Amino acid sequence: MIVRAYRPGDAQAVIDVILPIQREEFGFSITAEDQPDLADIPGWYQTGAGQFWLAEQDGRAVGTIALKDIGGDAVALRKMFVRPEGRGAAGAAAALLATALEHARTHGVGEVWLGTTERFQAAHRFYEKNGFTQVAADDLPAAFPRMAVDTRFYRLAL
Repeated sequence: MIVRAYRPGDAQAVIDVILPIQREEFGFSITAEDQPDLADIPGWYQTGAGQFWLAEQDGRAVGTIALKDIGGDAVALRKMFVRPEGRGAAGAAAALLATALEHARTHGVGEVWLGTTERFQAAHRFYEKNGFTQVAADDLPAAFPRMAVDTRFYRLAL
């Protein structure tokens, strides 16, 4: 498993990881066009303390994760998706999160915030196992980029 930063030419690989999970596994009626951040990953994520990574297994993208700098020594964790073959013992989720959190720490980030849906129950367990605590929507920073489907929120103090 290799985790590396997004680079030019990765856009289709990112879409190929994210869209099938959103559509087929979770039943969201969503397109790449509905997610403008995917059209400008460098401008959206690769600024300030932010970054975007891909996990690759045997040369194929199996997962993604991003940090969006939202100011005030805080980032939003976004776009964490792992294909079935990268889950569990393959370790893509753990490798992606470890990479993102190490990046956050080395860039002086004090808080990581994230939003997810009630449907992503395995994600809830994963985040909680990794030290995230559930928070109310009213506790989110004003600059947090809330998605319409977000119904459950977490915070991790670094």
